[in-house]
Amino acid sequence: MEGVLDVISRRWALLVIAVVGNKGRARFNEILRSLPGITPKTLSARLRELEAAGLVERRVYPETPPRVEYALTREGEELRSLIKPLIKWAAARSGRDYSGSPCLS
Repeated sequence: MEGVLDVISRRWALLVIAVVGNKGRARFNEILRSLPGITPKTLSARLRELEAAGLVERRVYPETPPRVEYALTREGEELRSLIKPLIKWAAARSGRDYSGSPCLS
């Protein structure tokens, strides 16, 4: 349990889970565009960590150019269902309008 908590407590991790879960399958740039402020380097690191923790799966399609998509695993979906109310609560407390945010879909 400690390993998973270490991963999901990292900055952006829960929001990456929320975005990927809302999209079903998402490409790197889709996730990047959905999270203003995250850098490509940070997103790449979070996706690798979430994949290693068994929360996100990475699928590479044998195309030219290669297409890579990310999706939540069953465990990732379970976690998403648990954190969705937390994200909504945090957004409401911030006083900012996140109603159009893909994190809250």
